[in-house]
This record gives sequence, structure tokens and C-alpha cells, in this order.
Amino acid sequence: MKPAVRTNIDCHTDLAARYNQVCSAIGAAGKRFSRPEDSVTLVAVSKTRSADEVRAVASLGQRDFGENQVQEAVDKIRLLADIALSWHFIGTIQSNKCRDIAANFDWVHSVDRFKIARRLSEMRPQSRGPLNLFLQVNLQEEQTKSGVTADNLEDLANNVLTLPYIRLCGLMAIPKPATDFETQRRVFRRLFELQDHLRSKGLPLDCLSMGMTDDMDAAIAEGATHVRIGTAIFGPRQ
Repeated sequence: MKPAVRTNIDCHTDLAARYNQVCSAIGAAGKRFSRPEDSVTLVAVSKTRSADEVRAVASLGQRDFGENQVQEAVDKIRLLADIALSWHFIGTIQSNKCRDIAANFDWVHSVDRFKIARRLSEMRPQSRGPLNLFLQVNLQEEQTKSGVTADNLEDLANNVLTLPYIRLCGLMAIPKPATDFETQRRVFRRLFELQDHLRSKGLPLDCLSMGMTDDMDAAIAEGATHVRIGTAIFGPRQ
């Protein structure tokens, strides 16, 4: 017997159920940790997903989508230009990709060097307004991860603030995987404390991009304004 073929309607029903479940979980975590209503933005991580899948999630009301491969993202952005979406670049940034990132994205979460920030500023079309930027911090100083160290963060932030077509919004981190809730919270609290220190110095940082599917609640508890969720919405990658 041949296996049943799933229709697009079936797939979109599953997508809607997962998406609504994630939105409900974000709302519940916000209430649990006394966060103001609508203070957490869901960035639906759509890397490796088709434009049709993104369109299906957008039809449910989602507007913020995260990508980490430039050419794949640019193709999707063009295919979906008829929808008012906000595109977030969340991957490692290569210098030769700065022009496409600056021209096509609204937010960049993964800047860790002044050279990259400067190139993004220089290549940002003035007609699009400032590019919203997070500085990626390597909280645990992992050799395999990008990110500025905590010791060098303040200097980098001050330098980025001098750039004309950049809006420095806040900090981003990708901690080591941890299953214990309190361990997750301690790491995210460190990012909040770094942001708080910079704010005390007069830097206008009001965003924290932290938290993914497995540690979202801990991130929201410690002040996340943007959580990056992929598999929990789109399902396992094929």
C-alpha cells in the first residue's frame, strides 16, 4: 500500500497549530515573569524553509522572519515583496556579503566587529533608513562561536554609535545548550547585566535578542525582547 500523500492544506494546518502554540507559550511566559504585554517579539527563523512556508506563517499574522544564508534570504525576500515583512539577519557575517545584507534586511543580530558594522553603514541605502543592529556577545568565550567578549563590548558599542546609518538597538547571545532552567537564566542574566551597564553609561540600548526553542522561557524571564524560534514553528528540517 502506498503511503498517504499529505496535502498543502494538511501541512499548513500543522504549521498553524505549531505557530499558535509558540505564540501562546510566549504569552504565558510573559505573564509568568511579569513582562509587559507585547514586549517580546517572535522572530520566526525561516532559514532553509521555502517562500511558500514563510507566506503561510505570514498569513497567520507573523511579520518578523530570521535568515542566516544571504543568497537564500534575498531570493525569498524578492518572492515575498508583496507582503510587508521585517527581515532579520541572524547568521555569521562575511565582509563580501555586507552589501546584500545592508540592502535587504531590517535588522542584523550578529555584529561582533567594528569593520562589519562600518561596512553595513557605508552600504546601507539611505532611502531605507538606519539599519537596526544587535551586537553579538560571546558570553562564555567559546572558541567555536562568534561574538565580542564582555571585556571589549563597551568599546565596540561606543564605536558603532558613531556610524551614521546604523541604529544600535541592543545585544544578542547564543549560549551553550543547557537543560536546567536556572542555569539558562544565569547566562541570560549576564547579557541583561551587560546591557544594563551600557545603559548606565548613556548608551540607548533597549533590546535583547536571546532565547530559542529550548531556552525561550529563561530568556523571557531575564528580559528578552526578541526570541528566535524555528523548529517549533516550522517543524523538523527535511
